[in-house]
Amino acid sequence: MATDAQQACFEAGIKFGSLYHQFAGTPVSPASTRSLEAAMAEAIENQPFCESVDVTIHDDRVADAIDHANGYTELTGSLMDVEMRIAYEGVVVDTRMEMVDGYPLMELAAVSE
Repeated sequence: MATDAQQACFEAGIKFGSLYHQFAGTPVSPASTRSLEAAMAEAIENQPFCESVDVTIHDDRVADAIDHANGYTELTGSLMDVEMRIAYEGVVVDTRMEMVDGYPLMELAAVSE
């Protein structure tokens, strides 16, 4: 049987997997980053035990990734940072995803009971 802390961390992983794989490949341009950030956060916040989600899509990274005449690129982890807070049975898990050595690393920032 998992402890409450283990279950809270598992829930955080589920939320990250859902966020990343649901939205990766979504067309994005500098004009649509704010609305996509809000849509991503609101979608994931609907899930159980999710207290908050903060998505930052970096306009400069999006602009640099556009390499064709259509004016957009596909969303990848390299274009955004994410922070989430999960609360399960009194355990609070803070997580983040940010670029580390060229990789969008998802990690536990803090677990508190």
